[in-house]
Amino acid sequence: MPIYEFGQTGITLLSETTFGQAGVHERRDLQRLLREHVEVIAPDTFVIAEEFGGWDESHRRIDLLAIDKDANLVVIELKRTEDGGHMELQSLRYAAMVSAMTFDKALDAYGQYLKQHGKEDEDPRAAILDFLEWDEPNDDLFAQDVRIVLASAEFSKELTSSVLWLNDRQLDIRCVRLKPYTLDGRLLVDVQQIIPLPDTVDYQIQIREKSQKEREARTSNIDFTRFDIQIGEERLKGEWKRNAIFLICKKLCERGIAPEEITALFDWRPSRVWYAVDGTVADAAEFLNRASEKATSNGTVYSARRWFGEDGELVRANGKTYAFSNQWGGESWHRAMNILKEKYQRFGIDFTPTS
Repeated sequence: MPIYEFGQTGITLLSETTFGQAGVHERRDLQRLLREHVEVIAPDTFVIAEEFGGWDESHRRIDLLAIDKDANLVVIELKRTEDGGHMELQSLRYAAMVSAMTFDKALDAYGQYLKQHGKEDEDPRAAILDFLEWDEPNDDLFAQDVRIVLASAEFSKELTSSVLWLNDRQLDIRCVRLKPYTLDGRLLVDVQQIIPLPDTVDYQIQIREKSQKEREARTSNIDFTRFDIQIGEERLKGEWKRNAIFLICKKLCERGIAPEEITALFDWRPSRVWYAVDGTVADAAEFLNRASEKATSNGTVYSARRWFGEDGELVRANGKTYAFSNQWGGESWHRAMNILKEKYQRFGIDFTPTS
């Protein structure tokens, strides 16, 4: 479809060109620019590797490897050609190769990526966790799926037919067309997602998520066990893990245990147990304001979703107000609960799976 410039005195048709004619190289130019502005072709993603080839007995390399906000891996392949070549076949191989990637391997890859680009001073672990809005790594949730983004100047009918067929079978492959034009010596690029069409994305995601949930219900190994908890004479039934440990710690504080004492028990835990602000705040809204101001002054961001910070959940002690972390899972949760049970035997703490 032609593109026009509307000026004061008339309308000018932009001249179509190719990346080759414009002197744009696939790796040296296109890939370099898009890795720094990946949102142009893949919104809400975070690049963790370039030319990634972390597998044995293969010289193949992923142009860009990223993660999205749902902690899925995103394989991004770039072509400056007019037909896309066989990039859909390449990307399927790459997706299969990285599908078993753990959080630690992703962390290693991103650390190497930072070194390649002279950013050794950045903390790869903190950057990834901040993007995911996680308090600590969770391999139960990391890389549960692999998405594919193909970006090319154009796509052949054979390629688009293959992608449509694969997407019908629950894959998530997106084709983004990068059409170059010239105007007064400048290179302009029309960026359009052509598969799936933007108007149909939400519907297709809903269908895919429904199928995925049905599949997970049959095969998932993630632990969704609820627990009955007890502290003294109080007994609560059917609590999720994160609620169970929160309620135990909150009730310990109500019995005179300082939040800092509980934190000291979890010195093996890399992330915070409590988020504290000075003063006895009145409600959740005030706590959110103060916590946000504190985080901003420290050059970070306070993510309310990571904390038990609603009215009735806050803990007030020693002239401060505390919100408890809700980022607990796997062995970390069991270890912490057993420590609490052993340390505070006098309070009669116990927890058992809900029958």
